[in-house]
Amino acid sequence: MIRALIVDDEPLARERIRDLLAAEPDIEVVGECGDGAEAVAAIEDLSPQIVFLDIQMPEMTGFEVLETLGADRVPAVIFVTAYDQYALDAFDIHAIDYLLKPFDRARFSWALDRARRLIGAHGDGADAAADLAERLRSLLADVDRDRRYLKRLAVKSGGRVYFLQLDQVEWIESAGNYARLHEGGRSHLVRTTLKRLVETLDPDRFLRISRSAIVNLDFVRELQPWFRGGYVVVLTSGEKQRTGRKYQESVNRLLGAPQ
Repeated sequence: MIRALIVDDEPLARERIRDLLAAEPDIEVVGECGDGAEAVAAIEDLSPQIVFLDIQMPEMTGFEVLETLGADRVPAVIFVTAYDQYALDAFDIHAIDYLLKPFDRARFSWALDRARRLIGAHGDGADAAADLAERLRSLLADVDRDRRYLKRLAVKSGGRVYFLQLDQVEWIESAGNYARLHEGGRSHLVRTTLKRLVETLDPDRFLRISRSAIVNLDFVRELQPWFRGGYVVVLTSGEKQRTGRKYQESVNRLLGAPQ
């Protein structure tokens, strides 16, 4: 039996992987984790052979889980992500597998079969493990060198998935556990919070100006003074958003406003 660990902060995502693995007679799910800290402890305690590892998690990302453990102590990893720039760049470059949410059974089976071959390679797997560790070290070095801020975002709508170029997004507003991205007079709803999203955006381009809004600096037309040193941020589309007091210092610094 192959021992598998599922790591994802979304219960529905963990359930999806668990249900797919239930149809695999040679796979035993030895544990599930909802955050990176739990994942580190579980990998050390349970010694899984495959880890389905989400990238964007609170407190500790999937990459930080690997950095904490060290590449030599990590089993076969299938990354799970909603952010396709990782999949298209880092993972493909280093031949490390991934599942791009939302994924179907066929793509899942393909990734799982690849992991099986890796585990079964070279008899005791020592050579395969060394090869995987080297790939992971290279991947982590690239991620550390190039923060790989989001360039495109997978958006699911009407039963299809399309990719939104983030440099065309003018501003983003909070919608509870979702974020609404505004682009060219259209809006796109994605399942993520502003807090999580802003951590993956290029800070030289995107600025959070309040609890409920992030703006693309390329689309900022002017700042209009507001009460108590605040501003109204006016975008090229005419959209206006007030700055929040908590974010005033960063607005002043990054937008070059007078102190």
